[in-house]
Amino acid sequence: MKKLTWVSLVFVFMIGLVWVSGSMGGEKTEPAAPVKLEPIKLPPPQMTGGRPLMEVLKDRKTSRDFKPDKLPPQVLSNLLWAAFGINRPGSGLRTAPSAMNWQEIDLYVAMAEGIYLYDAKANVLQPVLAKDVRGETGRSLIQPFVKEAPLNLVYIADFSRVSVMGKIFVSEEDKLVYASAAAGFIGQNVYLFCASEGLATVIRGLIDKEALGKDLKLGPKQKIILAQTVGYPKTEK
Repeated sequence: MKKLTWVSLVFVFMIGLVWVSGSMGGEKTEPAAPVKLEPIKLPPPQMTGGRPLMEVLKDRKTSRDFKPDKLPPQVLSNLLWAAFGINRPGSGLRTAPSAMNWQEIDLYVAMAEGIYLYDAKANVLQPVLAKDVRGETGRSLIQPFVKEAPLNLVYIADFSRVSVMGKIFVSEEDKLVYASAAAGFIGQNVYLFCASEGLATVIRGLIDKEALGKDLKLGPKQKIILAQTVGYPKTEK
């Protein structure tokens, strides 16, 4: 019994040496480098073409069925310009109105690879977070399409821009009214563009605001107003 015991001990000791040697002498596994988003330079938006206004108003509708196919860069550029792009470069005025030209709504663009901020002046998507937050732009348990659609727009108000001549205080209630109206105008632009281009869309107020706000590190003067899902329809008309 003693002989067997010593043999067993030697065997265990040798196994331990091999394991330590492999751990110390082998190649170390480096932690994966964090994914880094790069700015996306969008192609110049195409400001001509499209279907007649009365036709797209007739076809404007809400849809919650989306294919996962990504929007081509040109379609994405056209969509964002239609939503809230600059249509008067000399003055920086936009395709959707805002009270006192505050332009307090920022367009965040959530895709599978991460979320970006639309820079209308530069026509660039500026990286914000390399994380798929599409599910947080809605309530994925009852809105499963938010995780499947290629694109979710999030309209976030920055109330630091809201004042009269930089001096007169605007109540929190009025700020919310103005921001909601501005986001609604932008959302309608998206609806009309989608009707013209054969895309599906739905505007939504049901958002996981706590999780999304935490991920985006929103400040106290920023407020999530609405979200809007866009993609190709899963079923043909």
